[in-house]
Amino acid sequence: MGLHILVINSGSSSIKFSLIEVDTHKTVISGLAEKLGLETAVLHAKHNGETQTIELEKNDHETAMQAILKTLQEKGLGKEIKAVGHRVVHGGEYFSSSTIVTPEVIKAIEKCVPYAPLHNPANLIGITGALHAVPELPQVAVFDTAFHQTLPQHAYLYAVPTEWYKEHGVRRYGFHGISYRFVTQEAASSLQIPLDNSAFVCAHLGNGASITAILNGKSVDTSMGFTPLEGLVMGTRSGDIDPALIGYLSDVLKKEAHEIVDMLNKKSGLLGLSGLSNDMRELEAAAANGDERAKTAIEIFVFRLAKYIAAMSVSLPRVDALIFTGGIGENSVLLRRKVIERLAVLGYFIDEEANGRTIRGKAGIITNQQSKKAIVINTNEELMIAMDTAALVKS
Repeated sequence: MGLHILVINSGSSSIKFSLIEVDTHKTVISGLAEKLGLETAVLHAKHNGETQTIELEKNDHETAMQAILKTLQEKGLGKEIKAVGHRVVHGGEYFSSSTIVTPEVIKAIEKCVPYAPLHNPANLIGITGALHAVPELPQVAVFDTAFHQTLPQHAYLYAVPTEWYKEHGVRRYGFHGISYRFVTQEAASSLQIPLDNSAFVCAHLGNGASITAILNGKSVDTSMGFTPLEGLVMGTRSGDIDPALIGYLSDVLKKEAHEIVDMLNKKSGLLGLSGLSNDMRELEAAAANGDERAKTAIEIFVFRLAKYIAAMSVSLPRVDALIFTGGIGENSVLLRRKVIERLAVLGYFIDEEANGRTIRGKAGIITNQQSKKAIVINTNEELMIAMDTAALVKS
């Protein structure tokens, strides 16, 4: 049997898990413990094509973690686990790579809670729950921000008083780093380009969306900033706005600044523009049926993305390929076509047939032979976490 890694992605009310055989890249079992903190907490587990649903006795994360391990043991998989890999959203400037969890590492993650108050506490709950449930197993933290610690100073500093950075950590951190690492390695392999001599612009497009310029496998510019709110239009996040709007809206709406920021995070983006949904699939269907607000939401999403692709290109000496990934990037034929059409000035031209067939897990180049390359790569953050965990455990 190969090396099996349990991958944990702990949220505030859920725990996603996967057991991955690293050598074959196979997901042996996966699932979701959801509605944690509510009365009806449940665990869903998918194994060999069948899904099992279990009601949890308690609604806390530790109970969910124990239920996950019990399910693995009942299916004869418990003894196969050699380590646990955890996704952690924010590592600040403390971590530039994945690391074995120690008390010092936990303290550093705790120090980053003010930078990611919705995510890091939940990630820590997952780590402590796993440490209590399987204390004999090595635990590894894999950070979304670590990949962007290679950003040059001119890319990560804001044009604000320097004391804000020195005393309060105000800078661009970037996110989706686990995904970017995986897809750039896959793209380099697919295009037969050495990773250490490559230049990519990569767009991770899902409910959260960002874009990164990657040179020789290292991040040199990215759209998300101090928080994941900056940059592209997203499912419920506004992306870039004039910062003065927060003070203005606080006055006219009679709300605190944090309430305005909450609305920018949860009620804006595609949802706010369309008044209908944060789901691109629903908006495409609505637009096809004549919904004008859905059409406008899609056009603004496309325009902002195309503008950022052009901007990211100046951070690179050349662009070997434009990469689309994430749920929208991998599956929205319409969105990719509209973006590529806006990039004709940069030498990109769509291959309609190739673009149309590159969905539902299929990857490949979607531009024609006269065009600069644009390629769809399917991300696999869980596999990247498992591979990092395995490498650290082996070493």
